[in-house]
Amino acid sequence: MAELPAVMDLDKAIRDLREDLEKLNRVIAAVEEFEFERTGTLPAPHRRGRRAMGEPERRLVSQRMKKYWAGQRERQ
Repeated sequence: MAELPAVMDLDKAIRDLREDLEKLNRVIAAVEEFEFERTGTLPAPHRRGRRAMGEPERRLVSQRMKKYWAGQRERQ
């Protein structure tokens, strides 16, 4: 039973963090609303992961990889 207070402290910490998260979400919403009223548009969400490749860039990569693999086959 010596560990029980630590568990209770974790529960309180989690509860406090969730309250902070709710406050932050309200502040973010208020700032976004202000931004929308000022500019008429919402801020664009940040994209994660790879960026999309356009057709010209894809063609260049394809040519570069064909050259690379041709060189690999010659070495074998």
